[in-house]
Amino acid sequence: MPDDVAAARAVAEEQSAFSHPPVDPDAIASYGDHPDQVIDFYAPRGEAGPGGPAPLVVVLHGGAWRAPYDRRHITPFANFMARQGFAVANVEYRRGAEGVDVAASAGGAAEPSAGGGPVAGRWPDTFDDVAAALDALPALVREALPQADPRRTVLAGHSAGGHLALWAAARHVLPAGAPWRTARPPALRGVVALAPIADFTVADKLDVCGGAARQLLGSDVEFAERRHYADPALLLPTGIATTLVQGRADVVVPQAVAEAYADAAAKAGEVIGLTLLEDVGHFPLIDPAADACAVVVEEIAQLAW
Repeated sequence: MPDDVAAARAVAEEQSAFSHPPVDPDAIASYGDHPDQVIDFYAPRGEAGPGGPAPLVVVLHGGAWRAPYDRRHITPFANFMARQGFAVANVEYRRGAEGVDVAASAGGAAEPSAGGGPVAGRWPDTFDDVAAALDALPALVREALPQADPRRTVLAGHSAGGHLALWAAARHVLPAGAPWRTARPPALRGVVALAPIADFTVADKLDVCGGAARQLLGSDVEFAERRHYADPALLLPTGIATTLVQGRADVVVPQAVAEAYADAAAKAGEVIGLTLLEDVGHFPLIDPAADACAVVVEEIAQLAW
């Protein structure tokens, strides 16, 4: 497909995904004191399976870990999942700030970014938040979503959120001394990562999202140093059932990134699912109006039940 045609289709897909108005949650809870440390909850509105409490889908939104892209853009997807009978927790987390870059070390002063625009993520805040949210989630779910069955939890994330989902499922294999490391694997039925930024080496080579992976780890530190704590492709095997859903026509996070993660998993002795969708780009995966979104629901349902 010619580049101009592919680019035009990508724009149309993005416009469709963002055309849906945000959907307010049924409940909201805080897992910390920062305004971004919140989780939106959506109660199940249909039946996803054989009765009883509904499986819980934990959603981590994308947006290259950058401040302008908050959880509101994925609320139509969260609501769509709720209408399929799932209980949904939509997690917010701290992202990169406007016009500043992350510091060389935790607690250091922020520095202006070269382009003056929003940078990707905040080290270590973004990771602190995802870990804290998932640790707090069981208690919050009991209060906010009594219809949910936490024993059937699937972690789902899109793009940068797909990275965070894979990372959160791998906390038990983080290097010793990592502040987010857990003693045992998370209680998950599985992970469904949608067009995830899943391999930082390949993403960096392809300049995915304007070098977002390198920005996330800190522009003034050696890139390789923090990859061992943040790159899902280096945190394998996890022992958690994992499926990647990827559009072959994705020009935002190309197919090569997902394939690199799948290859790394295979080399680590772990088999993961990789569902490749023809003529699908980046945004239809979270667009309730797109056929690709129905495929995502099916992948989640297979793990949840």
